[in-house]
Amino acid sequence: MSTRVLLVDDQELVRTGLRGILRPRFGFEIVGELESGAGVVDAVASLVPDVVVMDVRMPGVDGVQATTALVASGSTVPVLVLTTFEDDEVLAGALRAGAAGFLLKGVPAEDLQRAVHAVAGGGSWLDPAVTGRVLATYRSGDAPTLSSSGLDVLTGRERQVLGLMGEGLSNAEIAARLVVGEGTVKTHVGNVFAKLGLRDRAAAVVCAFDHGLVRPGPR
Repeated sequence: MSTRVLLVDDQELVRTGLRGILRPRFGFEIVGELESGAGVVDAVASLVPDVVVMDVRMPGVDGVQATTALVASGSTVPVLVLTTFEDDEVLAGALRAGAAGFLLKGVPAEDLQRAVHAVAGGGSWLDPAVTGRVLATYRSGDAPTLSSSGLDVLTGRERQVLGLMGEGLSNAEIAARLVVGEGTVKTHVGNVFAKLGLRDRAAAVVCAFDHGLVRPGPR
């Protein structure tokens, strides 16, 4: 089954390159393309992609605004931010808007493919080149602060699941790694979010890094 992708980038040349990397032979289907974030909510509703691969700097409605609007619409389709920009404002804005991953343009094709598959599958992805700064900018905002007990409120299995979320694994991948059902993993993920007061998967990634459950670097 192919991963359905919606491309959002104002540069035709970039979209052409992405089409070449995200081809059917590699398990992808490009279901639509947009030159601006203005039509993202409607496009997601009509095209039903598995993931949105979105640039940040675009005329009109940029990627951060589009991601914010998509999340506010109630959509659960994840967004992978793909950009050439590395400034802290973009990093913070994209993650706080609800993006599930951040990847710099120019990465090897294989990394882009893996990132798209991971985010589409419910995981998170942080480009190793900017992981440290992503964590710092996320922490500088309104990320929750854990109580003094830290991860002590988690069971051993929940802590294990948090670490695997920190590696960017989807629920299905975590289930395969732990040899349990995906429904069981979903229950553990929900418990982790509730016990630690985490709002989303990106916050879980930050928490996993902060507590040494996973280290910056490629998967």
